[in-house]
Amino acid sequence: MGKKDERIDAYIANSAPFAQPILSHLRALIHDVCPEVVETWKWSFPNFDYKGNSFVSLASFKKHCALRFWRASLMEDPDNIFNISENGALGSLNKICALTDLPDDSVLIKYLKAAVKLSEEGKKAPKTSKSKTAEPIKTPDDLAIALTANEAASKLYNNFSNSHKKEYVVWIEEAKTLATRNKRIAQAVEMIAENKSRNWKYK
Repeated sequence: MGKKDERIDAYIANSAPFAQPILSHLRALIHDVCPEVVETWKWSFPNFDYKGNSFVSLASFKKHCALRFWRASLMEDPDNIFNISENGALGSLNKICALTDLPDDSVLIKYLKAAVKLSEEGKKAPKTSKSKTAEPIKTPDDLAIALTANEAASKLYNNFSNSHKKEYVVWIEEAKTLATRNKRIAQAVEMIAENKSRNWKYK
């Protein structure tokens, strides 16, 4: 029997209206293909494990969704559905803005089965070459100024991992108006002062 995670229920429910049917459809397909799948929460996104290994993850952003096959580099791509650049925000496919952007279910099922098999075998994708020290996240000037006014928040933010800092920076940079940006900065400082990550509600 598979195992569902209430945090993923909440994640889908709190995603944009366009994203909810996409995420729900992909989630259902994953469970159909792998009845023993275990839903988990990793890297601030829904992940799906089999035999203790994550084989696929979902994510929703402001205007698109992403589906990532964690071992895409080990998989064949006969239907040419993979996004070669595999940008983090795009996942393994191109941007998914509607159900019609997805490959046919028959194609997705084939790829999901291949991903499950690799997970069962415990095969790992080759590591990409990275510098030993990750580049620090560039903090927007207005956020940096706001943090200096709150000593506790400033200290905690400086100790955050790059991924936690990035969650806040992306959220603030996505604001369409100055008023929204300023509001998000104020909210960010409050949450950081409480040592909370941007998506703490879903963890």
